[in-house]
Amino acid sequence: MGWAGSGALIAWHDVEDGRKAEYLDWHSHEHLRERLAIPGFHQGRRYSVVGSGPQFLVLYTVRDPDVFTSQTYLEHLNHPTDWTQQVMPALRNMNRSLCRVAASSGSGAGRCLQTIRFSPQPGRDAHLRGVLTSEAQSLAHQQGLCAASLLIADQDRSREPTRETALRGGQEAVADWVLLVEGYDEAVVAQDRSELLRQSGAGPDITRDLYRIDHICF
Repeated sequence: MGWAGSGALIAWHDVEDGRKAEYLDWHSHEHLRERLAIPGFHQGRRYSVVGSGPQFLVLYTVRDPDVFTSQTYLEHLNHPTDWTQQVMPALRNMNRSLCRVAASSGSGAGRCLQTIRFSPQPGRDAHLRGVLTSEAQSLAHQQGLCAASLLIADQDRSREPTRETALRGGQEAVADWVLLVEGYDEAVVAQDRSELLRQSGAGPDITRDLYRIDHICF
């Protein structure tokens, strides 16, 4: 058991100093609701960072990755609301990645979420994916955890320019592979799993960030 859909949008970003309250108000009272009204969007979440790392994490689950090329979704991206036009320029250091869900296990949403960004070593994609598919199932049943998922980004689709991208300043970073580990025990969620990833075929550059949930919208 895992997510209902096979697509996900995940984004890490900071917010300009002095505009955090405005951003939170906009995101909870307009942006989440707007996105969830688009056909194919199932759930939206916003998290705040624990310790260092990008200030905010936004995660949307969708029916399948084709939702991201739907006319309705692109209409929203290219015709942002007045409030969105005011807030988007305050977002900094954006990494926005449109992904397919390669593996997902567990149920619900945990209070804490660790995101682990990495890339496979050349030629080891299939092996790494197999290991992490099994690992997601194991993690989802571990004490202190409730779910785990593996996301693989579509680089080209993630980089397609839109009006919202321009409002945020143009070209943005995109993740490659992302392992999500979530649960109710912060210490267990935050454990370092980098060595397992490297032994299984991940490259040396691994970025781990820990978050706590702010808002879930259905």
